[in-house]
Amino acid sequence: MDARTSYREGAVRGATPVQLVICLYEQAIADLRRALVALDQGDIEGRTRGINHALKVITQLQGTLDMERGGAVARNLARFYAMVRGALVEAQVRQSAATVEQQIFLLMQVHEAWCEVERTNTTHPASQPRPLTRAEYEPSSTSERAISEQIGSERIPSEWNA
Repeated sequence: MDARTSYREGAVRGATPVQLVICLYEQAIADLRRALVALDQGDIEGRTRGINHALKVITQLQGTLDMERGGAVARNLARFYAMVRGALVEAQVRQSAATVEQQIFLLMQVHEAWCEVERTNTTHPASQPRPLTRAEYEPSSTSERAISEQIGSERIPSEWNA
């Protein structure tokens, strides 16, 4: 095992749930950046590998959503992930760098919202990983506000709304 893999595994073992989500976003973005390079170089295998791994990561993110407790944020994230997955499949078929770049941009915006959630959580002295309460899923919670600002209904394209 190389040093980078060892470091990453250690970081994941000690991560909070929010930090794990952030790591998954970073992985998906890195995968798509590699896919862009491969696309530019005409490397079909590299492009496919990058997009396919990003799809697996996004599927993992979607699979961790708690639709019952997550409320509107979970529903918005589910639509967001479905939209990104669909766009990546289209990018793969059409070999579209522009579509891949757009998905990177969108993932980076939501990644920043999760980073803000993490910054907010770490500014509270008693912030330890713990189960979230029902009140933390209410619209007044800092976490939901930060994420909703990035993916709130007003920014969701009409085709996402079911």
